[in-house]
This record gives sequence, structure tokens and C-alpha cells, in this order.
Amino acid sequence: MNHCVEIRSYELHAGRQAEFEQLFTRQVGPMMREWRIDVIYAGVSLHEEDTFVLIRAYPNVAERQASQEAFYGSSQWREGPRGAVLAAIASFTSAVIEVGDQTLAAMRADLAPSNFA
Repeated sequence: MNHCVEIRSYELHAGRQAEFEQLFTRQVGPMMREWRIDVIYAGVSLHEEDTFVLIRAYPNVAERQASQEAFYGSSQWREGPRGAVLAAIASFTSAVIEVGDQTLAAMRADLAPSNFA
């Protein structure tokens, strides 16, 4: 079975990395868990101080779209950490790829655990 994996890279405003990581650890990550968003990895980039990486898995592209519309459209997000999160982000990019069961299992096993888990 194939899965849709999104790799999102956030370029943060200079000096905002610790604040963003704390926001994710205390608010956004647990909120994603509540919404049953499958976060494979969330943490700072190893090569750039002001870059944060988020990797999420979905059953397919349509489920990714529906999940993100529901989450980012929710009052919990909009009235919660949204403003602080967006203030820390200079830009972001997403890459969406398709992977099989073995690759997804290897990613789960090999990537350092997310810091909010």
C-alpha cells in the first residue's frame, strides 16, 4: 500500500527558532495529535539554525487536502497558536511524495522521535 508523505520546511525569521520549537512542542504538535495527524518527524534542521522540518503521512493526497483544510480552518487553530506560528515563519515549502509501507516504516524507525510525542 502506498502513502502520501509531506515534507515541509519552514524558514524562520532570524532568532525565532527556539520560540517556534517551543510553540510546536507545547501547542501545535499536541493539537495535531488531537486531530489524528500522523506526524513522522518535527524538529530543527541539522544544517540551518533557522529552519524547522515537519514530516506528515496521509493515506493519499485527497486525505492530506481534507485533513489540512479541516485543521487549518478550525477555530482551535485560528484562535489558538496560528498568529504566533505565522509571525515566526518567513517562508515555507512543501514536497509531497508517495512511499510504500516499508519506506514509511523505515522512516518511523530511523528518524529521531518528534519532540512533542
